[in-house]
Amino acid sequence: MKNHSIASAANFPRYWPLIFAVASGMSVANIYYAQPLLEAISIDLSMPASTIGIVVTVTQIFYAFGLALLVPLGDLVNRRKLIISQLLLSAAALAAVGFSPSGITLLASMAVVGLLAVITQTLVAFASTLASPAERGRVVGLVTSGIVIGILLARTFAGIVSDLGGWRAVYWSSAVVTLLMVGLLSRILPRNEAVAVPASLSYGQLLKSLFRLFVEERILQIRGVLALLIFTAFSTLWTSLVLPLSEPHYSLSNTQIGLFGLFGVAGALAAVQAGRLADRGRGQRTTGVALALLLVSWLPISFTDQSLIALIIGIIVLDLAVQAVHVTNQSLIFAKKPEARSRLTGGYMIFYSIGSALGSIASTYLYAHYGWYAVCLLGAGVSALALGFWWMTRRMTAS
Repeated sequence: MKNHSIASAANFPRYWPLIFAVASGMSVANIYYAQPLLEAISIDLSMPASTIGIVVTVTQIFYAFGLALLVPLGDLVNRRKLIISQLLLSAAALAAVGFSPSGITLLASMAVVGLLAVITQTLVAFASTLASPAERGRVVGLVTSGIVIGILLARTFAGIVSDLGGWRAVYWSSAVVTLLMVGLLSRILPRNEAVAVPASLSYGQLLKSLFRLFVEERILQIRGVLALLIFTAFSTLWTSLVLPLSEPHYSLSNTQIGLFGLFGVAGALAAVQAGRLADRGRGQRTTGVALALLLVSWLPISFTDQSLIALIIGIIVLDLAVQAVHVTNQSLIFAKKPEARSRLTGGYMIFYSIGSALGSIASTYLYAHYGWYAVCLLGAGVSALALGFWWMTRRMTAS
């Protein structure tokens, strides 16, 4: 076994989980900036409007690759070096996006951005290792909230910055912020690992062990399916929401639509308590209540055409519910195999990535052919499926 000194969170600033949350949110936001910028990118780089969506698709595909290929490295190499090196490469990729002279170079740069954005999951796994067992749920909840907030505010940030300086300024700004975060994390991240891994474990064996975890760990299977379902519902709302809000009935701008992410932030922040409940052994009860709220949230969301207030209420409830389940999922999974937290994180988030892709594809198709009520029926149906699945499997894993 490779021996490392155990890093203690007691040696860090008390606000270290907040720094991890900010770094995680900042990194994951990089794969969502493009959504409100597609029209501007299409015009600037002469990319056909009918195929400009490939920019988002390429980024998400390579994010999924990163979950499987890069996140497990956190169990094998020094996490501090892994985080710092990936952030530096990410800053370079973001700058390359901003300077892209053509669609080909843009897609190549965005692929690298997506691949490296998985640093967020390495940070989550690292945070769970640094936290004491009694505090793990709370810390994971805080850092995960940073990720959800980063996703929600990415559209708001991109809309505002692009209105002020063009779409390229969004990526240049993110590159600068990333470099600043490198400096901050370099000062606080421990130089010693907090876990021990076999010295003889190769990268290929590491990836094989990830697939063994899928087969052997029932909690990963069950919580992974829940992640797939809740993020299908999450993506169903957030991918398609721009469509009814930009139509003549409301005619909101991209910046105005992006501001709705602020209401989602309120829900995500409220769900931090879910981590504390998981620490107290109430993970299953928290999951059940949150999934029931997720199902209920689609009722006010279905009234979007009649009332923006109803939409806002639905957004807050939906994001609270999704975040509560997500935090509880990770808290329960991380408690299972401390020596495999990075692999468990990567494996779990693959389900998240699949769910996000399914929700995006299905919701835009349904809206184009059947309208907003069909989108809401999809979201409610997936939410009901998640609640039913939890009910059937709730006694199969510890709470």
